[in-house]
Amino acid sequence: MSEKIDTAIFAGGCFWCMVKPFDEYPGIIKVVSGYTGGHVPNPTYEQVCSHTTGHTEAVEITFDPTVVSYEKLVEIYWQQTDPTDAMGQFQDRGDNYRPVIFTKNNEQKKIALASREKLAKSGKYDKPIVTMIEDAKPFYKAEEYHQDFYKKNPEHFAMEEIGRMEYKSHFS
Repeated sequence: MSEKIDTAIFAGGCFWCMVKPFDEYPGIIKVVSGYTGGHVPNPTYEQVCSHTTGHTEAVEITFDPTVVSYEKLVEIYWQQTDPTDAMGQFQDRGDNYRPVIFTKNNEQKKIALASREKLAKSGKYDKPIVTMIEDAKPFYKAEEYHQDFYKKNPEHFAMEEIGRMEYKSHFS
């Protein structure tokens, strides 16, 4: 592994479902579930669910850019979300589940904007692409029971995934 590492932050519904697709990809060092984009320092899960902190459930991905590019991570991200749904993802509803690419610098922002424009022009969706691209804000790690949820609770995770797929097929 190279000495160089980078981070990316993506929000796309419940963070439980956002970990596995990245976690299993070459070049990913770690994926952390957490909260970002709000105005309360160190929020708890209960606070975020109350819709009073402004936070969004997200994942912070630490990666080796010599193995996997930020551009590739954005491509993986688009495959995990419904970019036409501004107020949640699949069965996860509310502002804390909104789809957002949080960029930490101009290079990430440029890549994310170009990727979103390419997706919009692809004709894959009938509705407009509404995923926001915002400057990264402080990221707060979620409680330990949320970390690696798909590994710790495979049965519950499988049910979440089935719900996402059923919702996706019903409303796509």
